[in-house]
This record gives sequence, structure tokens and C-alpha cells, in this order.
Amino acid sequence: MSAAKVMLLGEIGVGKTSLARRLVFDRFESDYKSTIGVDIFTHDVALPDGQAQRLVLWDTDGDFGSRIFDTVYVKGASGALIVADVTRPATLEKAARLATNFIDAFPGRPARVIVNKIDRAEMEATAVSSAGLAANAVLRASARTGEGVAALFQSLAADIVRRGL
Repeated sequence: MSAAKVMLLGEIGVGKTSLARRLVFDRFESDYKSTIGVDIFTHDVALPDGQAQRLVLWDTDGDFGSRIFDTVYVKGASGALIVADVTRPATLEKAARLATNFIDAFPGRPARVIVNKIDRAEMEATAVSSAGLAANAVLRASARTGEGVAALFQSLAADIVRRGL
């Protein structure tokens, strides 16, 4: 089975590590420890056709911002999950910029904007549109409860396989 490199991008504290840990270990840790540099997780995601796709998740330090595209970390990326925090609407604007930058840097590679922490608040539709995103282009998840987490990784994995990445 081939492995696909998936970048987890977004500001500090939006829940990138929590989403990865929920997927890989099926648990949520409320102790917040900021990622320094990058952490790497590996997980096999079951696809709807019964096959599996191995994802190598590169959980990045939120301090990189758009400079992440100037680093070696993104080299060879097959796709990206760009995470925002529903309790901090400004992170959605940053996520929209990161998504645009990823798509520009890696044409044809799938990217998903994720609004995390939906168990804590509801994202206003106006926040999504004011960030320059279509409402159907934003997925919702909760690393705390697990809601939507497996589906978003499965969706990205399926897209990577379909595009032959």
C-alpha cells in the first residue's frame, strides 16, 4: 500500500493535533501542548470500496502561517486539511488563505477547510462567506466528540486515491 502525505495546516490552537489524535488513537486529550515544528502520525483509512489508504499526517506548528510553503515540510504533499476553530472566527479567514496558497503551490492536490470544535459553538454562515469560502466547501468536525473526524479524513483519502496521488 502506498502512503499519501497529508499536511495539517492552521493557526495555533485550532485543534490540528487533536484531530490527528482522534483519528489515529480515537481519543481526545484536554491537556493542550503546542506542536513545535512538526509531528508525524500514520494511519490507514478505510475507503468506501473496502480498500485502505495509508495517510502520513504532518501536523504542523501553527506559527508557520503562510511561510509553511517556503519550507521542506510541504514537499511531496498529496493533500491538506486546513483547520479553523469555530470559537475563533478569524481563524477561518486564515484557513481560507492557507487553502488558496496550498492549491496554488500544489495544483490538482485536494485541500479541505475544516471547522473544528463544533461541540462548543455553531459557525455563523456569514463567517464562512466573509472568509471567501462557499458554505459547502467547509467541513465541520469535533476532535473532542469525534463527530465528523473519520469522515473528513476518509473524504480526503478517497480524493487522493481518485486523483492517483
